[in-house]
Amino acid sequence: MAIIQQIIFLAVLGTVGWLVFKRASLIRNTILLGRDEDRTDQPGLRFATMVRIAFGQKKMFDRPLIGVMHFVVYAGFLLINIEVLEIVLDGILGHHRLFAPFLGSFYTFLIGFFEFLAVGVLVTCSIFLIRRAVVKVERFQPSRHKEMNGWPELDGKIILLFEIVLMIAILTMNAADTVLQEIGSTHYTPTGDFAFSQFLKPLFTGWNETSLIVYERFAWWFHILGIFAFAVYVTYSKHLHIALAFPNTYFSRLTPKGEMNNMPDITKEVKIMLGLDTPDTTAAENVIPERFGAKDAPDLSWKNLMDAYSCTECGRCTSACPANLTGKKLSPRKIMMDTRDRLEDIGRNMQTNGGKFVEDGKNLMGDYISNEEILACTTCNACVQECPILINPLDIILQLRRYKIMDEAQAPGSWNAMFQNLDTNQAPWKFSPGDRFNWADHLKNEA
Repeated sequence: MAIIQQIIFLAVLGTVGWLVFKRASLIRNTILLGRDEDRTDQPGLRFATMVRIAFGQKKMFDRPLIGVMHFVVYAGFLLINIEVLEIVLDGILGHHRLFAPFLGSFYTFLIGFFEFLAVGVLVTCSIFLIRRAVVKVERFQPSRHKEMNGWPELDGKIILLFEIVLMIAILTMNAADTVLQEIGSTHYTPTGDFAFSQFLKPLFTGWNETSLIVYERFAWWFHILGIFAFAVYVTYSKHLHIALAFPNTYFSRLTPKGEMNNMPDITKEVKIMLGLDTPDTTAAENVIPERFGAKDAPDLSWKNLMDAYSCTECGRCTSACPANLTGKKLSPRKIMMDTRDRLEDIGRNMQTNGGKFVEDGKNLMGDYISNEEILACTTCNACVQECPILINPLDIILQLRRYKIMDEAQAPGSWNAMFQNLDTNQAPWKFSPGDRFNWADHLKNEA
């Protein structure tokens, strides 16, 4: 019987590994469709940023209570995986509590610590679920934010319920295990009572040995299969940020948030016009670009695409966006979700066509994101400032806007007037540079 369980476990483990690898490869390939961008400078500063923001959860603590609760779930996820390692090795080797004989009394303390984390995760996830389903925190409600309709709203609730059930499974499994130890059941290594599961032992009062073994094995399999299902599920979920938060913060921009990147092609042309540079007809960079700005996802940089996959859909960006707060259609969260949706469509297209993208007649600009959305942006950087993992929705908005204005010449009339004034008067206003200080003439007279 033990051999059969090992074979089944290895088959499940291999299948899960293959599914996660296949999905991760597809995500990697779609991200690499983006333009090249060098984000390898200052590795020491980048590593420090990753440790502070992704590992240390620094920006989550901008809202202290939520930050503490999120850290409990985060720490629980990281540390409970040590116990998951033991369960996986037990499944592969056909053992039960493999580490117990080697660690002795420290093993009981260690599992007790994991139970403390499990209870913390259970309580915190319950609070988060109540915030979404009962309190109805505004930034999660589809009635206010249309991007949260359907799957995005359900996804957040599913993962919370999933974690609650998994924590219940591991606590009751430990309780049944210790009861089996007390009655001297074969294969159940004596470890003593654990910190929290000891209080659940009364649930198993009156159970015979067979029933206890059946439940303990059921809870064991349910927990580990749940972990495996979770590993596959997160690659399709907003919770992919669990993995991508680390590279995403490492490769984040190190320049000041308000600094906009100039377009190299335009910068070179301006320098040539001003006599600050000379054209080199043989240089590769002088080839006329296919388009200015971005029309579709592959026109964005690979980092923009990683941002889209890393988005946690927390809505902090949208809740701080002045355009959204005044009722305009722009939602920075929706920009990131739309970009990811486009990448998902491209990924399915590639799967269907042997790994190559076949033109499908769709574009990120127009089919997913509207003119009204990108024109509403004030470039205030509030969304960039708020993101807990340093995602930059503004960069995507600017590139889409550049395409509409420079490639399709579709700027609002008021913007065209401003551009004309900048060109002729070096200022947004319609008067010559020599008249700029006329308003101060009366001050001179008074003096």
